[in-house]
Amino acid sequence: MGTTWSVQVVRPVTSPEVRQPQLALSDAEILAEIEGVLARVVAEMSHWEPGSDLSRFNRSDLGRWQPLPPGFAEVLAAALKVAEASDGAFDPAMGRLVDLWGFGPARPRDGVPSEAALNQALAASGRRHVEQDGLRARRLAPATLDFSGIAKGYAVDAVAERLRGLGLADFLVEIGGELRGEGIKPDGQPWWVDLEPAPGVAAAPIRVALHGLSIATSGDYRRRFRHGAREYAHTLDPRSGRPLENRVASLTVLHPSCMLADAWATALTVLGTEGMAAAEREGLAVHMAVRGSGELLSSRLTGMLG
Repeated sequence: MGTTWSVQVVRPVTSPEVRQPQLALSDAEILAEIEGVLARVVAEMSHWEPGSDLSRFNRSDLGRWQPLPPGFAEVLAAALKVAEASDGAFDPAMGRLVDLWGFGPARPRDGVPSEAALNQALAASGRRHVEQDGLRARRLAPATLDFSGIAKGYAVDAVAERLRGLGLADFLVEIGGELRGEGIKPDGQPWWVDLEPAPGVAAAPIRVALHGLSIATSGDYRRRFRHGAREYAHTLDPRSGRPLENRVASLTVLHPSCMLADAWATALTVLGTEGMAAAEREGLAVHMAVRGSGELLSSRLTGMLG
């Protein structure tokens, strides 16, 4: 899916005081379990793989219901819910716009799309064109799904749940910069994570403990392209179909669910400073770095740090 992953696992320790058997699985077997989870996510949700369930859905006949794997259905339902709650600042049905701007699996653009091409893609995009009913969904227009803003977070959660199912309680899972920590490290410390500083924004360093908690960050400096004298950020506003220009350099969300942290990080980045009201309404722990304005923290995050 165009990114990397890493997992740190602490094995259970057997002691005379605690009659707990040593985990029977070898490192190779644990690795195989993790890779099995990731392979399933790729097979279901990768827009890089032509044979994935997502790619096949994007080629499906309009109006015809398509069966969905449970994981795919869970992600789509969550994505549509965040899309509704954010008034369209997050939208899973904007694959055509992503491809048009050169941020999808197709080759990068040499320039910017024409107004005609942009308007055509915008008219055919959006959650209004996708209908879900449990484990099935259908397209009502030639919109295409893109789970780039939520699938990594879901994959982190899926790996974490598999590790818990194997009897492992202490681990840190990272996929493409999104993380989830459970339990503690061998030294008794939690999984400490420093928020990545955004270039050009003065902000105090923040360190958080991922103890049953996930963190996801969206930033306009991570991926972009230049055309002429102008740079275009990879994050698109689904409502306009254009790259963001709201001065939000980075936005971080802390949440028990990495899938929701991932989706809300994108949604609030698109909403900009006005998104802090949504963060307060949803009870989200949010850090926003804004060029020219410094940093903004939601009351939930302030309480966690205080």
